[in-house]
Amino acid sequence: MLTYPNIDPVAISIGPLDIHWYGLMYLLGFGAAYLLLLHRANKPDSGWNKDEVSDLIFYCAMGVVLGGRMGYVLFYNFSKFLEDPLWLFAVWEGGMSFHGGLLGVIVACLAFGRRYKKSFFTTIDFAAPVVPLGLLTGRLGNFIGGELWGRVTDAPWGMIFPKGGPLPRHPSQLYEMFLEGLVLFIIMWVFTSKPRPAMAASGVFLIGYGVFRFSVEFVRQPDSHIGFDILGWMTRGQILCVPMVLGGIYLIAKAYNNQKMLAGK
Repeated sequence: MLTYPNIDPVAISIGPLDIHWYGLMYLLGFGAAYLLLLHRANKPDSGWNKDEVSDLIFYCAMGVVLGGRMGYVLFYNFSKFLEDPLWLFAVWEGGMSFHGGLLGVIVACLAFGRRYKKSFFTTIDFAAPVVPLGLLTGRLGNFIGGELWGRVTDAPWGMIFPKGGPLPRHPSQLYEMFLEGLVLFIIMWVFTSKPRPAMAASGVFLIGYGVFRFSVEFVRQPDSHIGFDILGWMTRGQILCVPMVLGGIYLIAKAYNNQKMLAGK
């Protein structure tokens, strides 16, 4: 069994203001995404400039925060929302959902594209390769905060989390950080290093995230108020991943079919 480092979730305290590691991880993720997108925008004939990259990061940040909160409330705590609709705005209590954040980013990219006269897939394909960086830093923030731990395990790397009871658990935040963050980033960065048809990058991201998240859910502790939704083993997170994978397969098939049709003309 490994020892959980039990890091104080508050990174900096300035008077009554507490700055949490989780928030700093978000800033780190957005900062890294900005620098990498700027690197690609500076390439000849990229079709992007510095101001557009800056605004795209801002739009996506708003989409992640607003969509993430709404997704957490509507996907995972809908009954509580019906009892108290204003709880949606109680952001100080925490609670974010990746799937909600993804929907928020989709809306943000639509708004950005409309302003800058760029197509939706031109925008989201450009942003997709750096999304895993936010997942990497976000999952690290989850680990530091001692939240979203895994199921009980007797594996030698199991950890006892301060709020997870007396038994060792899978550090599933680190599994997700590695798969959804590092591995998916490498896949996306390499895949998009060469010109690809529109929709292909988005499709690869949807499949990659969906498969990795679905897999880790087998060792991640389900939300206590939800448990298993289907068949006695399928979690809410796994259910939400299914349309992602199917949608990704559709986008890749359509992308390369369109490419063949254009090449045949």
